[in-house]
Amino acid sequence: MHIGETDSTNRWLRESPATDENVAIWADFQTAGRGCGTNTWESERGKNLLLSLLIHPTNIPANRQFLISEWISVALCELLESYIYNKVEIKWPNDIYVEGRKICGILIENRLQGDHIKDSIIGIGLNVNQQEFLSDAPNPVSLCQLLGHEVDREEVLQRFLQRKPLVSTLESIGVSYRNRLFLRGKLAEYQDCDGRFKGTLLDVEPDGRLVITDEEGRERRYAFKEVQFVLR
Repeated sequence: MHIGETDSTNRWLRESPATDENVAIWADFQTAGRGCGTNTWESERGKNLLLSLLIHPTNIPANRQFLISEWISVALCELLESYIYNKVEIKWPNDIYVEGRKICGILIENRLQGDHIKDSIIGIGLNVNQQEFLSDAPNPVSLCQLLGHEVDREEVLQRFLQRKPLVSTLESIGVSYRNRLFLRGKLAEYQDCDGRFKGTLLDVEPDGRLVITDEEGRERRYAFKEVQFVLR
């Protein structure tokens, strides 16, 4: 479904009548687009793909909900790889980067029923045709900037919706996700509650925790928001 404007496509789906069907809604503009936590998402009207999906995963335990993040991240990487030759990577947990610049952000809201996922609302902000970014985001980039020409947003949407469904990719999704991890195996700078340190990103555990080995050889494990990448 396409709408001209809303405050948030995630909120629109969250407050819609309950349904057992999968639903996709995309908008030309969001007045209160959200990133993770308290972050906002900058998007020029009519230039980018602002999309939310409502899906109903089957038989995914609450303690494996990171599978949703892995699946959607890999699907977006595959989508972008169908347009560009540049290296597409996933900055943990689910920002999509091209050559060190952020092209896409994802916001996932899982709703639980008992010890399993009932449904997931997945918000996606993909920079498609925007050429000037005015916020203080440090490193945005768009598909148009990479290709040198504008791209039909609806074509991008249709290509994305044709990706493999979640249920058909569960066995291989973890490998695909980890193979695309931004800075994996490289010494980089991070910051946690104790300050900055240098370390090497080793892995992401099935529950989504990031594993970094510091310069003293100690393995450090972090849940979301417990560590930040220090990017130059």
